[in-house]
Amino acid sequence: MTAPGGRWIQHWDPEDETFWKRTGEPVARRNLLFSVLSEHIGFSVWTMWSVLVLFMGPEYGLSPADKFLLTSLVTLVGAVVRVPYTFAVAVFGGRNWTVVSATLLLVPTVAAFAVMEPGTSFSTFLLVGLLAGIGGGNFASSMTNINAFFPLRKKGWALGLNAGGGNIGVPVIQLAALAIIGAGGGPRVLLGLYIPLIVVAAVLAARYMDNLATASNDTGAAKDAARDPHTWIMSFLYVGTFGSFIGYSFAFGQVLQNQFDRTPLEAAYVTFVGPLLGSLIRPVGGRLADRYGGSRITLWNFVGMGAATGVLVVASTQKSPALFTVAFVVLFVLTGLGNGSTYKMIPGIFQAKALAQGLSGEEAAAYGRRLSGASMGLIGAVGALGGVGINLAFRQSFLSYGSGTGAFVAFLAFYAVCLAVTRAVYLRRPARPAAPTAVAEEKPRLNYAEV
Repeated sequence: MTAPGGRWIQHWDPEDETFWKRTGEPVARRNLLFSVLSEHIGFSVWTMWSVLVLFMGPEYGLSPADKFLLTSLVTLVGAVVRVPYTFAVAVFGGRNWTVVSATLLLVPTVAAFAVMEPGTSFSTFLLVGLLAGIGGGNFASSMTNINAFFPLRKKGWALGLNAGGGNIGVPVIQLAALAIIGAGGGPRVLLGLYIPLIVVAAVLAARYMDNLATASNDTGAAKDAARDPHTWIMSFLYVGTFGSFIGYSFAFGQVLQNQFDRTPLEAAYVTFVGPLLGSLIRPVGGRLADRYGGSRITLWNFVGMGAATGVLVVASTQKSPALFTVAFVVLFVLTGLGNGSTYKMIPGIFQAKALAQGLSGEEAAAYGRRLSGASMGLIGAVGALGGVGINLAFRQSFLSYGSGTGAFVAFLAFYAVCLAVTRAVYLRRPARPAAPTAVAEEKPRLNYAEV
């Protein structure tokens, strides 16, 4: 099965029950473990500036608008690099690219360690922040790699664990910052802690992971997915869920600090709670989608996100930090649920489309796998751009009104549009013909209500 040294696996057939039980499962689980480790640290490096800006006091000479611009650009790079990272696995191999992508995390971490001091120019901080964005790409390559290792019946569990393990990198670095700062350390101590962890992740990936020779890019599928309107509709909805999660992860502490005059340590005490719960709840969103349908869970999730945002508007105008914090944490939980339910919708949508085109059995399953796999990279990249919009909206709101209230009103309107799109596209059942013919009766109708 494996070439000398365990670098390349020439034969891989996880759909074969005998192969999976005897050989495939332990290899797949091993690769999943070390892929999650690398992706987890990638998320931490990507979002490290959400913590660093909290401890950049007046001596750094940065305004709140400067800090929101900085985190916006970090988020932007993390979204953009997801596209090439998606295809890098097939070009270089899953193990090889995990080693490379993990090692690359040293660049932004060491650079931040070098410049993190008062007197550094804002342009330098922007440049170093842009480098941190590469950590956002690890999610795309990790998901693509792990997707190839597991059989169809196991993909939901494996991808959910992979995504959740990566997302938890956000609250972990925020908790680490809280522990280090609380013990009297500083930002450089935090960065110094991550440098050896990155080296360990790269070494473990090199030692224990494998490349699949059978994994290859289907450029035709990527083009077909890009032409399909559902790819872009789901990208829009993912902006509302994951875009909100990553955007709020960067912005939560800054809003507490600037709007409610919290000290860096006070903000750090609560900043990690929302991303932590949002990460842990993601598999629950997928499980609920399995049981009740992803479109239904997504619809009601946007209802909940709108309600929580409405409470944030009230708390912001009433200057109630307690109500504001509770509502923000609830909103984080709902973004996590929505992440799970929207991602579960994707294969169901393309499966329903296959059935509506008259395909059946393995032919329909193959069509669904082909397009859903190709669309996930694009959806993940576009969804992450929502984090850019959130940070820019907060920046403008603080410049114009001195608070985040204006941004929350905009988010409330956006969630209402997401709700309407979900309802119109995926929950409105197609009307039957007024006078159906026998042929028309036999043709499957395009129905996404159960996805």
